[in-house]
Amino acid sequence: MKSIFKAIYNNQEIRVENSWFGGEKLFVNNELQDETVNYYTPARLTGHIIENGNKLPIKANLYSSGIGVKCSLFIDDKKIKTHKVK
Repeated sequence: MKSIFKAIYNNQEIRVENSWFGGEKLFVNNELQDETVNYYTPARLTGHIIENGNKLPIKANLYSSGIGVKCSLFIDDKKIKTHKVK
């Protein structure tokens, strides 16, 4: 089973993917920035976006909610709403 979460931040697309056998991946504008395979612990992914010449940090956390996978996304330490697309 695969879960995909997306967010748009100042015209830049952030996508977080989770699959049973492929692990977790963080993409910014379709470029892979981080990946991990965590079978027993929540995934924590990091990356960055460039905005007006500044490098802003991205943090994504994937966790089980009991009825599926959820994603928390932070850009420059501010929570950003994600939409589950799959």
